[in-house]
Amino acid sequence: MDYKEEQHNEIEALESIYCGELEILATEPFYTFSIPIKTEEYEPGTGNGLSCRLEFTYTEKYPDESLLISIEEHENFEEGSAEKLKEHLIEQMNENFGMVMVFTLVSAAQEWLNVQWDKIKLKREESAAQKLREEEEAERKKFEGTRVTVETFLSWKEEFDERMGFTKRREMADREGKKLTGRELFMTDKTLDQSDLKFLDDDSVKVDESLFQNLDDLELEDDDDDDPDYEPNVSDDSA
Repeated sequence: MDYKEEQHNEIEALESIYCGELEILATEPFYTFSIPIKTEEYEPGTGNGLSCRLEFTYTEKYPDESLLISIEEHENFEEGSAEKLKEHLIEQMNENFGMVMVFTLVSAAQEWLNVQWDKIKLKREESAAQKLREEEEAERKKFEGTRVTVETFLSWKEEFDERMGFTKRREMADREGKKLTGRELFMTDKTLDQSDLKFLDDDSVKVDESLFQNLDDLELEDDDDDDPDYEPNVSDDSA
């Protein structure tokens, strides 16, 4: 096989396929050339899409042996992606020995880029959705406030008493035998804590219905003024 001629013919075919995109970088001792590829949504200088430049160099007995491949000027690739793409192309090359394969390799690289970009978009969408859920949860908690429990109430009451000095004043009054005011007694009475806590634990307040059973037996007199036939007995003082 005339490898030089085989390689030259492939270059001519590639120039026709990738017109204006294929760039010849060297011709001696073997052809070195590059072909850019990108995803459909790629926009230069932004985070949208993926792009790179595939660089190929023929070897003496190509296509019966490997050609050299490098991934250049890749944009928006995740860490390690360039190495993974190269490994993918080497696998494709090993399956195509004996025939010119650059078009096959470029097509495989293009498909790989499209798949990777779809994965990146999905990860970005999931991350944005998670961030939105966290923001909504934080906003909901702001308006919901802290749920009152027995433990949180007792902790708050203890801190409040300390801050207002009720605990200390009660201790001093106990030592000195002094009487506290009604307000101070109310604020320092620990039994009131427990009475308040009962309302935290009860789901409802029970009403003694027996108190209302004899209401029908009560005789309620109507107000005479409400009777339309009522005529007041007015004595005639003029008689």
